[in-house]
Amino acid sequence: MSLLIPGTNSIKDTGYDVANSLRFDDASDDYLSRSISSTGNRRTWTWSGWVKRSNTTQQYQNMMSMGSNNIRINFSNQNIWVYDYNGSGFDFYLVTNALFRDVSAWMHIVVAVDTTQGTASNRVKLYINGVQETSFSTETYPSQNHDTEANTSGQNNVIGTAGDSLGNNGFHGYMAEIVLIDGQALDPTSFGEFDEDSGIWKPKDVSGLTFGTNGFYLDFEDSSALGNDAAGSNNFTVNNLTAIDQSTDTCTNNFATLNPIQAALSSATFSEGNLKSVTAGTSGENFGGGNSIGVASGKWYFEAKATVGSGSSDRNVIGVTGELSTIAYNKSYYGSSSTVSYQSYNGKVIKNEVDQYTGSLYATGDIIQIALDIDNLHVYFGKNGTWQNSGNPESGATGTGAVDLIALTSTTDGFYFIYHGDNSGASGPVSTFEFNFGSPSFSISSGNSDANGYGNFEYAVPSGYYSLNTKNLAEFG
Repeated sequence: MSLLIPGTNSIKDTGYDVANSLRFDDASDDYLSRSISSTGNRRTWTWSGWVKRSNTTQQYQNMMSMGSNNIRINFSNQNIWVYDYNGSGFDFYLVTNALFRDVSAWMHIVVAVDTTQGTASNRVKLYINGVQETSFSTETYPSQNHDTEANTSGQNNVIGTAGDSLGNNGFHGYMAEIVLIDGQALDPTSFGEFDEDSGIWKPKDVSGLTFGTNGFYLDFEDSSALGNDAAGSNNFTVNNLTAIDQSTDTCTNNFATLNPIQAALSSATFSEGNLKSVTAGTSGENFGGGNSIGVASGKWYFEAKATVGSGSSDRNVIGVTGELSTIAYNKSYYGSSSTVSYQSYNGKVIKNEVDQYTGSLYATGDIIQIALDIDNLHVYFGKNGTWQNSGNPESGATGTGAVDLIALTSTTDGFYFIYHGDNSGASGPVSTFEFNFGSPSFSISSGNSDANGYGNFEYAVPSGYYSLNTKNLAEFG
């Protein structure tokens, strides 16, 4: 079973699969843009998108901007804002009372605008996961028949950043199934439906919709043309996004990422859709926290590319923990009493502060492998395709070359997490890990998937092990 499988993430088979998403990172100034050449319907339109956030503390993370004065659909810290600013005031302005803090879940957002409606509150509607939001801290609606800047010739549509300040106030995270409908105000059932068995909101095929003059459907399936409009020819220009930003982490198969909410206890910073962690290089033990999905059964495979400084004070660690609250305050370079860790500078693998064996040192560019066998309570570590301590992850109960997880302290009801960081105990060293739970943010030269066909790994996935995503969890977790 999984500790964190929220929202749309726990359906084994949705009947409709979304193949790809696009990973955005504000520090990279990445976005999609399109100049509108022909005016469509300025009064009636719908925007729909599936998103998975990576950051909940930055203000003004723009998902969609339209027009010079900017219609915006964005997150501000943990609220959703939908507004139309005309240069001196707001023509409409909605700010949710609800807070959206979950960086492990996909969510569906629909904004439906129809300013021809006689009732003011019907002119702009916001839906989250199929349900209309009606509680707002700020609630201003447009005048009847107001012409918005949407679908206006000479204006821009921009995805992933602010339309009036390109590259600023960008979105952190993943987007999938981005749709604009020009000329209709649609409700969420055009884009999704509740699963009959679980009651969870899930996507459905939108290809049969009528998109209108300036409408588009971005499915992100063509890695060589990420701005391709799958519904027509309203293609977007790609800015600072490349094929590596195409992801298989989607609203129908959610992959594990790192968890910056847990890491708020430490000094690590996160990027690349919460797949990259960098510690601050300050004195003391700086841990990055755990992954977003904990496991209590099954067999799971991960990889992580390391960036390691030089010298004995640079002590990258990577391993497994059962107690997330402890690792942020670890005071021993061996790791806390709730961890099994693999150290960079001496190659030691340590459990509960006791040496288990000495493997290879690892350095910048090395890829660390972890095979986590919860069914037999074993963990195996590898480096660049070689399992340490002559390990054999396929040895089952024998556990050849493994460290057992027995007596590993757990305060999370038997769940285990990957953890990582720098426990140098000195200022200066910075530890970086780029994780691959199956949908990596760094280039893979070979390409290996698990037996279910999920994941893209540098090295072969051991038989019986799987990448950590919700479809595999539904079957094996």
